[in-house]
Amino acid sequence: MLYNLFEYLHELDVPGAGMFAYVSFRSLMAVIISLLVSTVFGSHFITYLRKKQITETQRDAAIDPFGVTKQHVPSMGGVIIIVSILLPCLLLGRLDNIYMQLMLITTVWLGALGFADDYIKIFHRNKEGLHGWCKIVGQVGLGLIVGLTLYLSPDVVIKENIEVADSISGKVEVVHQSEAQKVTKTTIPFVKNNNFDYADLLWFLDDELAQTGGWILFVIVTVLVVTAVSNGANLNDGMDGMAAGNSVIIGATLGILAYVSSHVVYARYLNLMFIPGSEELVVFICAFVGALIGFLWYNAYPAQVFMGDTGSLTIGGVIAVFAIIIHKELLIPLLCGVFLVENLSVIMQVRYFKTGKQKGVKRRIFKRTPIHDHFRTPIQSLDPECRYLVTKPTAVFHESKITVRFWIVTIVLAALTIITLKIR
Repeated sequence: MLYNLFEYLHELDVPGAGMFAYVSFRSLMAVIISLLVSTVFGSHFITYLRKKQITETQRDAAIDPFGVTKQHVPSMGGVIIIVSILLPCLLLGRLDNIYMQLMLITTVWLGALGFADDYIKIFHRNKEGLHGWCKIVGQVGLGLIVGLTLYLSPDVVIKENIEVADSISGKVEVVHQSEAQKVTKTTIPFVKNNNFDYADLLWFLDDELAQTGGWILFVIVTVLVVTAVSNGANLNDGMDGMAAGNSVIIGATLGILAYVSSHVVYARYLNLMFIPGSEELVVFICAFVGALIGFLWYNAYPAQVFMGDTGSLTIGGVIAVFAIIIHKELLIPLLCGVFLVENLSVIMQVRYFKTGKQKGVKRRIFKRTPIHDHFRTPIQSLDPECRYLVTKPTAVFHESKITVRFWIVTIVLAALTIITLKIR
């Protein structure tokens, strides 16, 4: 909205109106506005939640060995995050940009899905919330919308990076194609020719069929990534500040990747594909990071509010869709390694327990899952009739210590993700 207004004022030669043409200015403004909205609006919204008794009632207070109860803490705080993202994006973003539109749709779509889940849990006193298949349908539906939009929209194009050797000196120089085109390529880490084409997996088909099949594979990967990362963030939201802090680090890293991908000089230097129009993603991710930092003001230990599924499903989906748009989805297992481990720990625990049950043996791998709960579960609370494969560490760590250590791990993974741009 403000972008169009100031563009008009700039045409009238109003002094200072041209600042809105700069992505850097709008991005920094997005951080400031989202931070202010999340802290100011957050304070009033938490008071409202307490007044209406929209609080957490299902949490197991006994899980915290240090005696801090998690019951009756306001939930559905993800509304704070969503409002704080949407407001600066609507004010500062270019709403005619296809990438900005997809990110706004992602935020609202998964925010509504998470809100429905929280509503059932809190107001209907149903601990299970939405049926699992309802969440999966919602996540798959979003994945299809994103994947098919990127496939069908004429605005979604790239200029591929190509290495050209000088015929005289032999020096290799990176250039971008003059014509922007639709491709089924993405960035793959740790290899010299870092563009991977999904169509190459269908080498046995002719070129036209292979390209169509490549887009089908891309849409399938999009659905899988959206579902996995959204669920991973949801599982990671089990300690005060855990999911929000990790997502700030991941979001900042994606912002760097989006910025270099939208800047032809940096993209050439780092040998990355140039994505015209993706600079608007920097504005969005700055709003995302600012909203989460402001939310941490109230969500840090001991939490005054929980984000609930309204927040966790949203931030996971935002991270997934953002990575897909900038063609960095194959970096997700590394960048979102914490989310991946959270997912795997639950899957392994369930499978191990079920196979043991079929053999008449009660067994588990970890003391408790998701994996972060393993580190705060005392041995004394374990089921004496159950055999545990991993009981180390025997010490019980404070929740805030576990949270900060998970943040540190995510920082290391984020650094490694950026380093992959040069390690080939």
